[in-house]
Amino acid sequence: MTHTPKMRSIWYFVGLVLLTMGGLVFLAAVIDYIGGTYGNTVLAETRPGLWWGGIMLIAGVIFFVKNRNSVHD
Repeated sequence: MTHTPKMRSIWYFVGLVLLTMGGLVFLAAVIDYIGGTYGNTVLAETRPGLWWGGIMLIAGVIFFVKNRNSVHD
């Protein structure tokens, strides 16, 4: 009897990557915000790291939760 491994959807792994990268970006932005350090760029006061980190985290959670149980033969 041959056992064939089940394969996960690519969107499951996309969710994991977005969760990981979004968490790192968000965490770095929070540390910069607490420490009061930020670059001398035109839009530094808008804190783009917080925005993009949060967006990536939300997208990662959506992809991960939606596809965590989808297994293909």
